[in-house]
Amino acid sequence: MTNAQPSTLPDWLRHQAQHRPHAVALRHKRLGAWHALSWQDVATAVEHLAAGLAQHGFAAGDALLLVSHPREEALLLSLAAQWNGGVAIPLDPQLAGDTLRPVLAQIAPRFAFAEDDSQVDRLLAHEGLRVVDANPRNLAPHPHPVVIGYRTLAVQREGGFASVAQPHDDAFAFVRLDADGHLVEQRLPHARLVREAQQLAATEKLSPYDEAFAARAFAAASQARYLIAPWVLSGFRLNFPESLATRDNDRRELAPTLVAGTRETYARVAQLVDDRLPAARSWRRRLISRAQRRQGGPLVRALSWWLIARPLRAVIGFSRTHAALVIGPPLDEKTAALFEALRVDVRAWPDAGDWRRVEPRRQAAVPQRHAADSGLQDPTQQSAQQPAY
Repeated sequence: MTNAQPSTLPDWLRHQAQHRPHAVALRHKRLGAWHALSWQDVATAVEHLAAGLAQHGFAAGDALLLVSHPREEALLLSLAAQWNGGVAIPLDPQLAGDTLRPVLAQIAPRFAFAEDDSQVDRLLAHEGLRVVDANPRNLAPHPHPVVIGYRTLAVQREGGFASVAQPHDDAFAFVRLDADGHLVEQRLPHARLVREAQQLAATEKLSPYDEAFAARAFAAASQARYLIAPWVLSGFRLNFPESLATRDNDRRELAPTLVAGTRETYARVAQLVDDRLPAARSWRRRLISRAQRRQGGPLVRALSWWLIARPLRAVIGFSRTHAALVIGPPLDEKTAALFEALRVDVRAWPDAGDWRRVEPRRQAAVPQRHAADSGLQDPTQQSAQQPAY
């Protein structure tokens, strides 16, 4: 008798841990060195964190706010909240105070994760919030009674700690201010994330042997749709850079096979390419320019590949990339021509969402159900859409 197919992100996490326990699931860089966690390590850590959250009162339907850049602790804790039937709400850590206040007032989460002392202090200004402190520098525990150290949160329970997540539960929620200054949110249930991840994996031919790079803002909905959910379902390796300042060097070192970014991401990388090229009158510049304009015969194309395009792909960390995704609006003409000359096929995927106005003081203990949601569009059928961020 075969088991039913996993239907939530925690279910898929357990599936990976059972079938590929020793394969590397997650890598993060600290002080210049890469540290790896297997699928068994990740599943065990998430289960123990979920038990710790439950011990502190986190229950099904509760919201966990994550004020953090991309980092493994935020990812594991978001999965732990979902393990308990809760929703993870990533926020941009650079969010201004006048925006953070209405978010906390209207979303009314009971728990939050902060990546450093400055974020802990910002969150402590709001009553009724328990704060999980990442404490990345291993300092003395924060003295405030509502602060919980991340490293002390995990709890191991005899017999394990079963997940209560259901397919219709919201896994992630994302919030922003609209043009009129109203707080709006987009909620992504497990069922939708699983369905979209399966479609993405089939279209982009993702496998457990792929290597992905998580350098985009953790607070972007596309991070959940195009990296986190596909990672759990496909079982590839997910890598976190040491910081946003080192992301280009870290990507070049890893040479990921899956890259997901916005048009601004690719424009910034294109500028790195442009900076590496010699002066406008040089033969190398003229050769790549002819390739961008699709000029020249087989000899010109071969020379531009071996002498310029191939080395430049290695410089920007795209030497092995077979799935290059631009989320939201497609590349501008100049950037698209450059990546085409580098023989990187950048495919556009949508970043639209069902944004709904947040009502003040919504009760976090009653999760919002969205019975109808739109499926992921095939990039070949995508119509022009406005970016969500």
